[in-house]
This record gives sequence, C-alpha cells and structure tokens, in this order.
Amino acid sequence: MTPIRYSIRPARPEAHLFEVRCTVSAPDPGGQRFFLPVWIPGSYMIREFARHIVSLRAEAGGRAVALEKLDKHTWRAARVPAGEALTLVYEVYARDESVRAAVLDRQRGFFNGTSVFLAVEGRSAAPCLLDIQPPPHAENWRVATALPCAVGEPGAASPHGFGLYRADDYAELIDHPVEMGDFTLDRFEAGGIEHELVFSGRHDCDLARLKADLARVCQWQIDLFGTPPPMASYLFLTRVLDEGYGGLEHRASTALVANRNDLPWPGMQGLPEGYKTYLGLCSHEYFHTWNVKRIRPAVFQPYDLARENHTRLLWAFEGFTSYYDDLALRRSGVIGVDDYLWLLAKTISSVLRTPGRHRQSVSESSFDAWTHYYRQDENSPNALISYYTKGAMIALALDLRLRAESEGRRSLDDVMRALWQRHGLSGIGVPEDGIFKLVGEIGGGKLARWLQKTVEGTEDPPLEKLFKLFGVHWRLVPSEASPSLGLKLVPGKLARIATVHEGGPAQKAGLSAGDALVALDGLKIDTTKLPKQLERRRPGERVEIHAFRRDELMRFELELAPAPRDTLRLSFDMMSGKKAEKLRRAWLGLHKLKAKK
Repeated sequence: MTPIRYSIRPARPEAHLFEVRCTVSAPDPGGQRFFLPVWIPGSYMIREFARHIVSLRAEAGGRAVALEKLDKHTWRAARVPAGEALTLVYEVYARDESVRAAVLDRQRGFFNGTSVFLAVEGRSAAPCLLDIQPPPHAENWRVATALPCAVGEPGAASPHGFGLYRADDYAELIDHPVEMGDFTLDRFEAGGIEHELVFSGRHDCDLARLKADLARVCQWQIDLFGTPPPMASYLFLTRVLDEGYGGLEHRASTALVANRNDLPWPGMQGLPEGYKTYLGLCSHEYFHTWNVKRIRPAVFQPYDLARENHTRLLWAFEGFTSYYDDLALRRSGVIGVDDYLWLLAKTISSVLRTPGRHRQSVSESSFDAWTHYYRQDENSPNALISYYTKGAMIALALDLRLRAESEGRRSLDDVMRALWQRHGLSGIGVPEDGIFKLVGEIGGGKLARWLQKTVEGTEDPPLEKLFKLFGVHWRLVPSEASPSLGLKLVPGKLARIATVHEGGPAQKAGLSAGDALVALDGLKIDTTKLPKQLERRRPGERVEIHAFRRDELMRFELELAPAPRDTLRLSFDMMSGKKAEKLRRAWLGLHKLKAKK
C-alpha cells in the first residue's frame, strides 16, 4: 500500500505556526475527504483541534484544488485527474503548553499528531511517512520521539535528527508525540530495552539519581506483566516549568509537565514530597503502556476520533493505574513503607473530602468523563467523584480482599496479568462486564458481585476493616484544629470562595462560590488571617460574615461546624500477629518488617 506522506515544518516560530503538508498519491476519485481528530486518546474531552487550523489549501499537478468544509473538522477536496497526487497544505497555530496539543516558539516545538495531522478518510490502515523539518534558524535543535526512523528511505532521519520517520498506520502516527529543540537527553536500561529521558526547559535535575530510581520502577512493572516488554524502547518527555503537573500516555512514550522544584537536585537528601509526586507521575504513565494502551475497553477498539467514546471502565483503566503508580514505587524499593502509607492515606483522604462520592458512582463517573470530570465547575466536588482516586481505593480494597481471602495465594497482580494475557497480547478489547467476570474466575463469584456493587454504587469500600487483616491501623483526624465554615477558598490572599460544601455552614447561610469574604464579626478577612480568627471559636458559635457578591456587599450569619474528620493516618500495628505480618509483607514487597524504636 502506497504510504501517505506528511511533512511538518516550524515555519514561523515567532508566530507559533507550524506548516503541515499531507500528500495522497491516489485520492478518492469521488473527492477525497480529510478530518482532524476532535480529541486525543487518554484525555476524555472534546477539544476541537481543528479550531487551530488558520489556513488550508489543496493542490494537484501544480494547480489549486477546491476544498469544501463539511463540518467543524472535515473537508472534501474536488476530484483530481487520475494519476495525480493530492496535497493539502495548512498552518496550525500552536501555543498550548499542555501535554495534549502543540506548542511552538523560538525555544522549542512540541506536538501530538491528533492536533496537527489530518486523517485521510478511508486510508486509516495505510502506512505513513513523516518528514520532520527544522525551523528557519535552528541552533542545536534536535528531535525526540519514539516514532521509528524511516530506515532505507531517501532522507531518512538518524536518531534525534530531522528527516523522515515512519508509522505503520495513522493510529501509530498520532501515538508518538514529538519534542524538538535544544533539550537535555539521557538514557538508562530496564527490561533489556533502552529508556530515554528528555527535559525541555531550565532545570538542575540530578539525572544519575533519577535514572537509578526510574530504572527500578520500570523494571518492576515489566516484571509484573512479564518479559519481553511490548515496546522496543521507551521515551519520557518532560516539559519543565515553574509550576505544572500532568501527563499523557502513549504506546512507547509519555509526555509530562513537571514543576522544576519537583525534580531531584545534586546533593538532595531523602525523598521530598515533590520528587515523590514526579516519580508517581512517571510510574503512572509508564503503567499505562500495558493498562489502556494495549489492554483497552472494547469500545476503544478502534478509537473513534470524531466523537465521544463512552465506557464505564475508566475506574479500572485509570483507577487501577492510580493504585499501582505509588505501589510500584514501594515494591521496587524506591520509597519506604512510611512514605507509601503517607501517599496511600493522601489518596484516600482526597476521596473522603469529596461529598460527590455519595451521589455519583465510579461507573457513572467513567461514562460521564466527557461532560463532567473534564469540565468541572465550582459545584463539582458536591456532585462528582474522581474515577482516578476512588478507582484507586477500589483497586486497593480488591487487592486486599483477594490476598486475605486466598491467604496470600492470589492478588490484584493476578488480575492484571490475566488481563494482559487475554486482552493486551491478543488486542481483543475488554467488554464492559469483562473485569467483573475475570475477578469472578480468580476470586470467586461473591467477590465479583461485591466489586460490581461497589463500582456501580456510592458506598465507600470497607478499607478500615480490611486494613486490620494486614495489621494496618486506620485513624481519621480533622485536617484543621479550628471549626469549619464548610467552604474552600481560591488560592491567593483574597478570600474568594472556590467551593461551598454540600450541607455545610456556608451553604446553609446562603454563601456561594465566587463570593469574596471581607469581614468576620467586623474584622477584615484574608486567607492568612482567617485560620487564626477561627482558632478562637468553637463549633456551634454563630458568626457574622460580610462578603461581596459581584459589586454588592452582603451579610450572612453562620453557625460554625466541627472540623470534619477527613484526614487519614495509617500506621502499622506491630502486635497484629504473624498472619497479618505475612500478608502485609507480601502486599508491600517487604522481606522483613521491623518495628520502629
């Protein structure tokens, strides 16, 4: 099959414009149609990438060809004479610093294929050749991508060079993000394959420390699913910013955004919270190499990039991954048990602080990701639950139950390996009830029915009870010593309300998100003063609050509530017995557990 040829050139970095060309050697004689995806796999929201196309024309045989726009992201070219190739030439505005789209300036370029490469309708299975071209003035610029070089083709790129790359089909073309610029590059090995680290942006990262830690995490994940790993090499692309966090998985790479202060620095002692956050992000996206990139919901086989693809299974694909991301840090030995319990407690606490978990199940949260989770507003904490965090809680509960009920012979690891063998290696999508059935095979029908009820209902998993079987003590404490107003403020000095909690004092009094608090009992409020003002109060006391709503000053009376016990503390009960200790050691990957002095 004749390849579809693409080229992309940073034509005007100062204007943030890529020039892209797409050439079809034998276009549809009835008029070739093209479309740009409206979303990117892994980020479940319609993003309308076509809105960034600022000019578009077609040509064949040196002549202009008419184009008709059919809808928001689809075009049809007029017929061209037989034997003539059709080329579309268009400009894409690129100024999105996230991991989902494209960005270009004089310092760097980055793009995901979904935001820049028009798909040729009816030719999704055709091989693709991509010519990545340098900008007009490229000093020390290189290319970083997991896309293979087009070896044997004229103009083939060398590793990290500009030139020709290849993809087996359109799906592969858009599943390899590309970084270009003067970046930091380093390598390590895990599972017998090369892993590359690329950092764009200023940083002082201790690459030796990071490589050693990531090598252990990656090796553990490869060992979990079995060798050889499903990719020939792997690439971590990290954009370093003063503030930022995020990641997006791909079949042989991940695109990350990180806070530069979260990276390890030379001479760093211990494991600062920020570094654990960055390691957890890397671990999360790497785990997706198996869980979602190859083990997929059946409705994603293949992706329909023109509309929403609804599934009720994101609690497993994102939630299970969110459980394993930190667990991999522990089992690989990168973090200790105390660090892991702290991370676990942090995740559980975030769920306990979300009233929406009593209204929405993780099954519903998964299905409605397109319209709810990715489009949150000030009331979302009261109405929604994250399939990431509560999905991780359910994964934890399922893992503990499998281990306890089988006396350590089975675990969630067995479920993941079975999913890999049946669905990852075969490419057969997971049906909507597939995980329940698989859990039934491994852990019994009773456990499968519990899992389905938990996923489709709004009850919290019985983690306190399960932890006791593993000798882990559960204790809930208030996050603050002072009474509660039942609201969350927007970060910053101005005390503006971000969210009013369901059923709390602020909601009962009539305060709303967006209100700016100015005084409590006649004394000025800001975010630094408010905690000290509340420290002097007791639950049940009534206070007077003045606040601006738009430009109107309003008065409210509130009855202060006790601070909710929504912060979890986990610790080991070293007197829990040998059975609990054995279960605990296997769960946490410990050879020997010592009591603290």
